[in-house]
Amino acid sequence: MATIDSYRSPFPHEELLERARRIRHVALDMDGTIYMGMSLFPWTKRFLSDLTEMGIGYSFLTNNPSKSIADYLHKLETLGIEATREEMYTTALATIDYIRSHYPTAKRLFLLGTPSMISEFEAAGFESTADSADDVPDVVVAAFDMTLTYPRLCRAAWWASQGIPYIATNPDRVCPTDQPVVLVDCGSICKCLEHATGRTPDIVLGKPDPNMLTGIKERFGLRADEIAMVGDRIYTDVAMARNAGALGVLVLSGETTEEVASAADPQPDVTALSLKEFGELLKEAHGK
Repeated sequence: MATIDSYRSPFPHEELLERARRIRHVALDMDGTIYMGMSLFPWTKRFLSDLTEMGIGYSFLTNNPSKSIADYLHKLETLGIEATREEMYTTALATIDYIRSHYPTAKRLFLLGTPSMISEFEAAGFESTADSADDVPDVVVAAFDMTLTYPRLCRAAWWASQGIPYIATNPDRVCPTDQPVVLVDCGSICKCLEHATGRTPDIVLGKPDPNMLTGIKERFGLRADEIAMVGDRIYTDVAMARNAGALGVLVLSGETTEEVASAADPQPDVTALSLKEFGELLKEAHGK
């Protein structure tokens, strides 16, 4: 397959344009899609303004639960993007919703996560249990914990080995970064716990779970084919779009390389170098 220089699709061009004309809302991954670390991509603001000009709404979805909604909004503001709480949905919120629905009496949680994430759970009415064998939780939650310590990892393994309900916020192996380091994400932490205990999470939330798009469909009264899910990962962003029936757009500005993207089977609905090139497709489809 030739190296991509703009965007490509397995659909004939006219069919792709017809699919793009249906889009009324774009769900945007964050890390590796609109920014990398603390570096906003130079095309992001223009892409968002073009969406507004075309009458297309957008929301920010992230599998990264390490920050609270307030912290994410602050980060976006620091990067020059104004957003509201209603435009944000993280896997921390997805996990809170899941616990409330499936474990309605659960109150006390052992949270393998950052202080910022823990504050989101506490604001929702949950209590964070201590690293103590005497402080038994109702549910264990493993997340992308950049403050991870060995004792807390061992405590999470202990509770998992005792059969306590065990939820993972997201399946990501690594988190994209612009720094010379591999950021070990929730999926890799769960693999460590699995190797130690023989137990996998009872459920892994976040993308590619299609329920991450349910709120957007309900909030804006949309059909699945009116939503484009854009992200830098085939196994989360594109897979969720496929599972939900939305248009799946892979951008090569984050984790996924062209080599990996070209070998994907099935191919994403759209593979673009970045949001800029996907924006050009939308403008062509909408006659802008």
